[in-house]
Amino acid sequence: MTTETRPSASGFILPGEVPDRETAEGWTTWRKTRQSFVPAPRITFARYQAMGKRERALHDLHRRATHANLPLQDTPMSLVVSELLETRLLNNAMKQKPTTRPGIMINGGGNQGKTETAVEAAAAFEDLWLGLEEFVDVPELPGARDLRSTVAYVQTPVTATPKSTCQAILDFFGTSGRNMTLTQLVQQVRASLRDHRTRVLILDDCTRLRMHRKDDQDTLDLIRALMSMRVTLILIGVGIPGSGLLSGGWQNRETGQWEFPEPGHRDWKDDASTQTARRFDLVDLKPFTYDTPADIAHFVDHLTGLEGQLRLFKAGEGMLTGGGMPEYFYRRTAGVVGLIERLIEDGASLAMDLGTEEITEELLDRIVIRTRHPKRDRAAGEEGDVPHVPPAKRKTQGPRPRNTVFDDKGVPEITASGK
Repeated sequence: MTTETRPSASGFILPGEVPDRETAEGWTTWRKTRQSFVPAPRITFARYQAMGKRERALHDLHRRATHANLPLQDTPMSLVVSELLETRLLNNAMKQKPTTRPGIMINGGGNQGKTETAVEAAAAFEDLWLGLEEFVDVPELPGARDLRSTVAYVQTPVTATPKSTCQAILDFFGTSGRNMTLTQLVQQVRASLRDHRTRVLILDDCTRLRMHRKDDQDTLDLIRALMSMRVTLILIGVGIPGSGLLSGGWQNRETGQWEFPEPGHRDWKDDASTQTARRFDLVDLKPFTYDTPADIAHFVDHLTGLEGQLRLFKAGEGMLTGGGMPEYFYRRTAGVVGLIERLIEDGASLAMDLGTEEITEELLDRIVIRTRHPKRDRAAGEEGDVPHVPPAKRKTQGPRPRNTVFDDKGVPEITASGK
């Protein structure tokens, strides 16, 4: 017997189980539903006043959900990464030659949006690729699985080794690799990628893989093996160039690409590797800067886009961008997109709790940005550093009020214009 989830009178549905992108089934579910959230409708304050008690409560829940699901916005920095991914993924997928596909490394600090930028580009590519296959004949692949996994997203284990990383890849496909040697695991990974017709392999938090001793080449050998599997390898991490992960490789000064030694080179040690140079494009996803008029304009544009998503009754034009608000946001977040979103999300929630229905500096002073996350390794820099709040601001902070979403507070005092 199945239970249907029915929308409320306002059309809002409480979120169910979040898809696990680290499994093939969960990734597919997320890809198909990633843009399905419908924000709360914009209504006048007069319309809100005319609602009954239950309808107002449901609308407030929908507003909170809207603030908790702010859409991913393009930035000048993320567009560089997205455009490179878009071109590289499609070009590599079209290759019929048995050559190593050049990969991409996305480097940056914590909360910079590296993962979401990469997975959105990969999901868009998969939508395009599967759509193309509806119009173009696809040759049969003997022994291939019924489950297609054009993209495989894998998060490197916190305590990562080449063997545990291979197992994490196999876990994505639901394949067991227990009690196998590293060589057997790599062979099993290769078979799973082929059988599921995988075109893109994303390895998130790759800098958890480290060289365990000075002469340890297992990690580098694993990266080489993954690159020879006819997939586009996307590595995402914090401080990739300085992590030691690329020991044995070097960055070409003219092209900016990372290259690994070919047979015959003085640094080449792997007899089992192919004869094609291994190459990565390294791109940095940096925070906003606030140095030039153009930098400031980009930052203000970003705040304007977020401001347009808010459903506060006093969220007038310029609430986040007028006066000294841009400087305030930059001081509190150092231009890190994830921290900007978190500060605005918490600010909108607090504005509803207090009934002020607008975001101000005084309100934001009461919010402490915390970045602890169970799937992030703080020691590896994956959470990033949060700028300190100036001491003068801290003195005015008081305790945050309890969540009063289910309380009947009546109708907030708003002017007749709704502002």
